[in-house]
Amino acid sequence: MGKKTPERRLPENEAQAKTRLIRVSPQKLNLVAQLIRGKRVSSALADLQFSQKRIAKDVQKTLESAIANAENNHSLDVDDLIVAEAHVGKAFVMKRFSPRARGRVGQIQKAFSHLTIVVRQVRESA
Repeated sequence: MGKKTPERRLPENEAQAKTRLIRVSPQKLNLVAQLIRGKRVSSALADLQFSQKRIAKDVQKTLESAIANAENNHSLDVDDLIVAEAHVGKAFVMKRFSPRARGRVGQIQKAFSHLTIVVRQVRESA
């Protein structure tokens, strides 16, 4: 008498992966997420591998996890996958303080982000 399994929120031809609490601001993470939106999975992985951004490795891990979820959990063909969505969400902000001149204080904000990548299987009609 366990819980019922919840209904699937995504269509049958989609799979997703989430990474929570990434230590980077949402604005910087969104710059990397823009690189891969709408691209084929192989092209997106190549772009992330050669990106100069530090956070590109974490985005690449999340994309590889979404690909593995699509292949193993939902039996989708890896060669037909595209990156359908790449959401960047705002998490919490740690506030730290640094001493400044004349007895004042400067606030430092250390932002965290969430990343959700959805891959979709599309059939080529050619």
